[in-house]
Amino acid sequence: MNAKSTTVVLAGALGLAALTTAPASAAPAAPEGVSIEVASVNGSGCPQGTSSVVISENRTAFTVNYSEYLAYAGGEAPPTAFRKNCQINLRVRHPANYTYGIIGADHRGFAGLQAGATGLVRTSYYFQGSPTNQVGDHQLKGPYADDWQFSDRFSDVRYKPCDEERNLNLNTELRVNAGGSDSDKMSFLSMDSTHSSARYLFAWRRCP
Repeated sequence: MNAKSTTVVLAGALGLAALTTAPASAAPAAPEGVSIEVASVNGSGCPQGTSSVVISENRTAFTVNYSEYLAYAGGEAPPTAFRKNCQINLRVRHPANYTYGIIGADHRGFAGLQAGATGLVRTSYYFQGSPTNQVGDHQLKGPYADDWQFSDRFSDVRYKPCDEERNLNLNTELRVNAGGSDSDKMSFLSMDSTHSSARYLFAWRRCP
């Protein structure tokens, strides 16, 4: 697929048994007093000090920026460079009479893939203490040398339980398969701050 963007609509994509669902259109406006704290960062795609999280002024979204998130294969690439991943654990602070879910995400980056090579962008998220559930796989096929953007939108929203403190885990993975491309030429897939990285969209809900 060489198109720059695609939209995936997944009903109940997270499948978190302890959480409730509601139509995204029912979510109220974002409350005041919302902040995000990065609890931990792990992964080969986001070494210490190479990622940051910024919440939007209207508290409807937050952006994760990376500065060294790059997977590559072929040419003189080391054997382990074909796959990079990142897991970020976030503590979202908000008023006690509200809770939140994620209604969708936009991931952006740049790719340089030789003919015969492929790239994979894998994304998932889940609330701490719940099963990991994959949200989406998005693929690029070489030859490709351009920006890329993939968007996930969910037809329902899974909310954090009102009476529980759970952090939000964000998982991303970049993978390059050299395939039948020229072994002397390198292919790469990146997600970095130049291309807006990853933007996650909040859905807010009042607690009973």
